[in-house]
Amino acid sequence: MPGQVPAARAALAVLRLLSQHGGPVTAASLARDLGLPRSSTYHLLAAMVEEGFVVHLPEERRYALGVAAFEVGSAFSYREPLARLGRPLLDRLVDRTGESAHLAVLHGRDTYYVVEERARRRPSLVTDVGVRLPAHLTASGRAMLAAMPAAQVRALFPDRGAFTTRHGTGPASPAELRAVLARARRTGWAEEDGDVTPGLSSVASAVLDPNGHPVASIAVTFTTPGPGSEPGARAAHLAAETRRAAAELSRRLGGRPR
Repeated sequence: MPGQVPAARAALAVLRLLSQHGGPVTAASLARDLGLPRSSTYHLLAAMVEEGFVVHLPEERRYALGVAAFEVGSAFSYREPLARLGRPLLDRLVDRTGESAHLAVLHGRDTYYVVEERARRRPSLVTDVGVRLPAHLTASGRAMLAAMPAAQVRALFPDRGAFTTRHGTGPASPAELRAVLARARRTGWAEEDGDVTPGLSSVASAVLDPNGHPVASIAVTFTTPGPGSEPGARAAHLAAETRRAAAELSRRLGGRPR
């Protein structure tokens, strides 16, 4: 136990230093400011990344506070680490699909949009950063709800009074929502077709934390295919891309991709 105390103090010092900086920090800077050997700093950071208290930002080659550190604090917020880690993944997703993509979190019964990357020459969307929409209507919300325990979903949507609609479509009762979420669990991704905006469809996949709990979702929105097309094939292709991006973001958060 005595030998573990210096390591614990060093870990706390890392957390304190990261919380005081305005942005991510390099390992070399942490080692210098804390007076630690560089090799020891890398070992310490690796352990803290594994436990979720620190996240590594590979594009920036820097480190920042992780989800677990935010959970400990009373002012916890997923938005900053999720936005930093998710934005480059959304950029690549837009490049691969040619469609607009967004990262969202669940706030009560609402989907709250944290990052949106719009593709060129694609319709404008209502899912701008900071917008809230009913979670049961959005693919993003459904992806997160499908990854939650059934009891938690029931607590959020106990009766018909918890449901709203935008265009008279979408689940309007706990039983209808259960059917939608059951389909999402079977396929591994969620979808919506015109429930948010007529003529537009979305597919989404959940992002999981180290405990397997959904902390966010990544979605792609596209024009609903017209008659004579193969909407199922298009949606499945885009869904596979969202699952790929969500799995990578889960990994970066120290979670367990589905």
